[in-house]
Amino acid sequence: MTNLAMWSGPRNISTAMMYSFGNRPDCTAWDEPFYAFSLVHHGNDHPMREAIIAAGDRDWNSLVRKCLAPAATPLFYQKHMTHHMLKGHDRRWITGLTNAFLIRAPERVLASYAKKWSDVTLRDIGFVEQREIFDMVADHMGHAPPVVDADDILRDPRACLTRLCTACGIGFDDAMLHWPRGPKPFDGVWAPHWYNAVWESDSFGHPPPEAPPLPPALQRIADEARPYYERLRAFRV
Repeated sequence: MTNLAMWSGPRNISTAMMYSFGNRPDCTAWDEPFYAFSLVHHGNDHPMREAIIAAGDRDWNSLVRKCLAPAATPLFYQKHMTHHMLKGHDRRWITGLTNAFLIRAPERVLASYAKKWSDVTLRDIGFVEQREIFDMVADHMGHAPPVVDADDILRDPRACLTRLCTACGIGFDDAMLHWPRGPKPFDGVWAPHWYNAVWESDSFGHPPPEAPPLPPALQRIADEARPYYERLRAFRV
């Protein structure tokens, strides 16, 4: 039994990764367990805010217990957003999971995020929290946990996912390379706003072209995020 937590920020092919793992016959997938909790306790405005809060568990301790509990399948894949791990709440439970980290260049993240929601800050894209969680897990393990870069996955999904699975102590499955088009039963209630592009996909597709220039305000955020991205990128599998 492996409870695998994949830590990323938004707009980071994180949903495609969830679909990849969720297509395995031995896997249960959970989409952003702490989303409703984060909206309630941080108070930020998001598309479909009230619907997300109504549909989700908003209790930290209850969510932690569910993340650590065994699932009905050998593999329990948890798609976590790093910025949902709010300060003031004990994160040490995370070390009880098998953890991996999905990164993407901040310029690509911001270009994608701005298409869906114009109000964005460094905190919204989770780079700072991702570094904090990575360092905590690395300190606990005594070595760096697995890191995968979105661009590496898009260039060669089979090779990169095989390395990731090996690093996480699980076997690679060819089912991870394709999935059915359309909504999935494990999608969060927010999927209609955010997942329209990935619903049209049945695989990881091709690497995107060079990221377009960002407006100055977004470029400043990208520049702030860059050191956090580079820190984790040094450890990618």
